[in-house]
Order: sequence, then C-alpha cells, then structure tokens
Amino acid sequence: MDPQRHDSSGFGRRLNRWPAWFAGLLALATSLALAAPTGAQAAATSAGSTAATGGSRHDDEVLRAALQAVVDAGATGAIALVDDGDHQREMAVGSARLDPPESLRPVDQVRVGSITKTAMATITLQLVGEGRLSLHDSVEHWLPGEVPNGSAITIQMLLNHTSGIFNYTDDPQFVATVVAHPFRHWTPQELIAVANAHPPVFPPGQGWSYSNTNYILIGLVLEAVTGQPVQELVANRIVRPLHLLHTFFATSAPFPGPYAHGYLPPSLTGDSYLDVSAWSPSWYWAAGALVSNAADLARFYQALLSGRLLRPALLHRMITTVDTGNGFRYGLGIFTAPTPCGTIWGHDGSVLGYLSFAYNDRSGSRHAIVLVPTFADTAILEAVSQPLGVAICQMFDHEVPAAAAESGAATASPWLRLIDKTAALP
Repeated sequence: MDPQRHDSSGFGRRLNRWPAWFAGLLALATSLALAAPTGAQAAATSAGSTAATGGSRHDDEVLRAALQAVVDAGATGAIALVDDGDHQREMAVGSARLDPPESLRPVDQVRVGSITKTAMATITLQLVGEGRLSLHDSVEHWLPGEVPNGSAITIQMLLNHTSGIFNYTDDPQFVATVVAHPFRHWTPQELIAVANAHPPVFPPGQGWSYSNTNYILIGLVLEAVTGQPVQELVANRIVRPLHLLHTFFATSAPFPGPYAHGYLPPSLTGDSYLDVSAWSPSWYWAAGALVSNAADLARFYQALLSGRLLRPALLHRMITTVDTGNGFRYGLGIFTAPTPCGTIWGHDGSVLGYLSFAYNDRSGSRHAIVLVPTFADTAILEAVSQPLGVAICQMFDHEVPAAAAESGAATASPWLRLIDKTAALP
C-alpha cells in the first residue's frame, strides 16, 4: 500500500490538534515515508555536497554551518547557491529522501511555490509587448463573469496584488478539504469559486493584499489570450529559451528528474516526518506550481533582471512597486526589500513540504538562493534566517554580520523580518 495515501486521512484528523498558528500558515501555503529519523539524524546521512567556481574556504564554512543549523532545527535538508558576480558556489546538506536514505544534492529539484508568480508576470508582460494584452485591460474583458466587479479590476491589479480579491487559501474550509483529500485535482474555476464566496478585502486599487487568487486569474487570462495551456507558455517562453534543464510547470505530482522529497516535520504532524511530495499541485496552479532548482532560478532571474526576457520599458513596469506596508515593496510578480547588506529583488515561496528564497541584486548578476525541502515550523523558520542572511551578505561581497550567522530571534531579527513576511506567501 502507498504509505502516503495510507497516512493522508490520519494527517487530516491530526490537523485539528495542531497549533492554531499552523492552521493559519497552512492556509497561506500553496503545495502537501513515515517513521523517518529526526532532522539531526537526517543530516548524518550526508556530509553535504558542494559545487564551487570560486570563493574562499572560510565563506564556504560559514555558509555550510548556516545550512546545517537549519537541519539541526528539524529540516530534512537545505540547499544554497551564492553568486557574488564573480564566483558562484552551490552546496547542500542533509537528505533528499529519508527512507531509504538519499543525500541531498545542489542540483535537486524542489517545488518553488510563489516564485512561480515572477514567471507568470514575465509571460504577461511579454504578451503586453506583443500588443496582445494591456495591463489596463479588465478581468471582465478576458474572463467574463469570472469574478464580481471584474470590470473594475485590471490585469495590473492582479499582478501587484491591489485587486482586493480574497485569497482563496485563507479559507479554512478549503484548507480542511485539501488536507482531507490531498490527491484531489482542483480546477482553476473551483479555486476562484472559493474566493468569490468571500467579500473583497477592499475596493479595486485601494489597498494591497497578497492573494493567490490574483495569479489563478492571471493563468486563465494567459490561456485566454494565447489559446495555450500555462505549462506550454512556461516551457516555450522561459524554460527552452533559457535552457533551464530542471524547471517545469507541474500539472501532476511526479518529478521527472532527481528531486528533494518534501516533508512536514514531526512538530507539525504530531507524529513522524510526512512525505508530501505526491500531493496534488493543482490547488496552487498558476500561483505556485513551478518546479526548479537553485542554478535554474539564478539563471532565470539573471535573464529577467538583465533585460533578456523583457524590453527595458516592460522591465521598468515590472519593477515599478507599490508600498505594502510590511517593510517591502511589490512590483509585478517581484518584490524588493532592504537588508543589512544590500537591497534584494526577487520572490520566495512556501508550499507544503518546501520553503524557497530566490533573491538577487537589481542587475541580476548576483544571487542568493536558499531552498529547504521541509515545511517550516517556528524553529525551522528561525533557523532559515541564518543561511538567508549569510547568502545575501556573501552575494553582495559584504562581511557577514553576527546577526546573519548566529541563531536566536534577537540576533537574527533583521533576517527574520524578511522571513516573517514570506511566511504569508505561498
């Protein structure tokens, strides 16, 4: 019997016994081997692997120690890629699979969640450049009757989360249904119907609120404009032109290449690690179904921010941001935020089983990628602040401050402020 299917109903029953904060975090996520070892034991299965084209041994040691802290906190593994514009290094610690044991590698694929939104926005702007779509077009124009007041909501409002449309993953009944039926296939229309059952958060254009529903609608708009499925648009407009060998838009659960299994930790299941890699990705679709790896993410953002994928005027539109009130600014499928070592551009994502960060400098020549194949509880989330801070500072070729390299909420607070924001992003 498939252990994942066998366990799913028990997992659903346990949800009601989990802390209330997790139910809320789960509602904001987009992606979901029993009797597995602890995170520290998982780390013991692998000393980690590194692929480097430069950088100092000291920098490697600092980054590896930061990744190991994430595993020690309960994650099954962690991957990092750092590129300071001259040298690129990749490394991984921990396990890609717990039972049977399999070491994590820097090239392993993961579900990258809301990093998908940058790809969706890129394709949208490409179509704008081709004269097939306008950012000022209404949702009603392309998707008649799909959402209330669609004539007042523009494509741009969907892309920068100023539409006011309710976020369907904030609906507790929807979350309960996903948990109870993790292999169910969801259509985009079913996801939008969940959002339509709730009143808008604010009138169109009169606020900012992160909503996965916006990008489900964007996916449908892209298909209406082109007559092609979203997965083909991603393949034809991003993956193939950039030769991204480990990236694809998932329409089903299987991974075609080497991948890191995604887990829920015992602190959230109340039992053992739960492998959720085979849960259906359909319930996050155009809001978060992209699969990739660290090197491909760096290549994508390099091409995007350097102007290879978008003409200058269109890239300018993408990086024209609105104030979110949360210490960062959001553009069209991309955000920017100040950090102690420099200003980052990019996106991040959290889907059940995975936590991903893809941060870059404005030119796209520097990258800090951190990937964790375990859904984050409080301890893991705090620990992730360490490799995130280290990677960002090394990306900018700055000395890593103690706050980025040590554990504890007090010392890591500059980086936790970033992560606290991303915890609300699927």
